[in-house]
Amino acid sequence: MKQISRTFRAVAILAMAALLTGSCGNRKKAAQPAAEPVPEVTEAAETPAETYFHAIDKYFTETIASQYAPAQISLSYHDYAAADESNPDDIQVWGDFWVENYDVSGDTLKFVSGGNHSGKMHVRQDPEGRFTVLSMDAVGDGSQYLPTAKAIFGDKFEDFQRAHSDEKEREIIRGNVISEYVRTHGLNVHFYQDYGWPAVRIPTPDNR
Repeated sequence: MKQISRTFRAVAILAMAALLTGSCGNRKKAAQPAAEPVPEVTEAAETPAETYFHAIDKYFTETIASQYAPAQISLSYHDYAAADESNPDDIQVWGDFWVENYDVSGDTLKFVSGGNHSGKMHVRQDPEGRFTVLSMDAVGDGSQYLPTAKAIFGDKFEDFQRAHSDEKEREIIRGNVISEYVRTHGLNVHFYQDYGWPAVRIPTPDNR
């Protein structure tokens, strides 16, 4: 069993751009003013060795993000992860996963929609080394949260709960992921902003 450190989690996350269509419920929330046209985005180079985190991020940005109100950019991150890699046909990755959609407005990424998706991912590695998400065992909402979280995370529940409750650490991870996304895609933005809250300066590699 492998437990991934917070340092690795912050570095390993690959945020992916998506021009999203369609609209669904917004769990984290909020209507935004009309956004300015998004500037041309530079394609990010593929990493030399695709990991299962790449596949998981792709799953969230391409499949789950579209279940929320659409925006110009989608990215995902996680603030807890543990993995069992013993079976390449069913790599199990437990995590506290987040997906967020943003519009570009001037020098600011404005949060539009997104939310939390905790649970266990089932990922397959094919003989060529490529990873594909097969399914997800998701933690339930409301009164189902605690029993389903305990059932899914098992002896990892306490570590998961500790990370899930640490909003300060999660915000640091979020800021670093946004920073890496902005740098990799060449966006001329310096802040990110949740609806109804002051804008936050995006950290740079020198002040993370």
